[in-house]
Amino acid sequence: MQTTSFKIGEKVRHCKRPEWGVGSIAKIEVITRDGRPDRRIWIRFPGVGEKTVLASMAELEHADGGDVLPGAPTLADLHAQADSGWLGEISKRKPEDLMVKLPDTATDPFVPLRRRLEFVLGLYRFDAHGKLIEWAIAQSGLNDPMSRFSRHDLEAFFQRWKFALDAQLGKLLQEARREPGTLEAAAKGAPPAAQAAVRRISAYR
Repeated sequence: MQTTSFKIGEKVRHCKRPEWGVGSIAKIEVITRDGRPDRRIWIRFPGVGEKTVLASMAELEHADGGDVLPGAPTLADLHAQADSGWLGEISKRKPEDLMVKLPDTATDPFVPLRRRLEFVLGLYRFDAHGKLIEWAIAQSGLNDPMSRFSRHDLEAFFQRWKFALDAQLGKLLQEARREPGTLEAAAKGAPPAAQAAVRRISAYR
């Protein structure tokens, strides 16, 4: 079975179907096939529409330009890869830790500063009200996070995640002081909530 980690929103190519071009992962479902865990993945390709593939059969590769870089596994990945089942994996890694962790693109020092800033500012599109479930899907990799967590759980996770997001933005703003023009370039088109966060955090520094 393919063990590469894929996440909703990520850009991928199907190696056996290069003519499809680069598609975006719209949905991931953990299934059991022939007694083994697998993942069914829905991918939207601009030229040919939505295609559904099995992770164990399709030869997918990450494509440059995605919003999420390969990194720590999501809850869906852990569920699919667990040899001892869901509970065995959870005993090793708490789900709340995965739910509050920022994506690697936000924190990896090898990612250029402007790219990290653009990515972090873009994460402010999520809020605890209208886009809580959308955030939970992106964060967990689960198609239905409410099947695993209560809304109260998700709201608590989101608040911790938002605290970590603000802290990371503060670090990046400090780095940006050493690279004039980087913040201005990264902030173009950023959500209003991101621009407000920059002003708020900058006021304390």
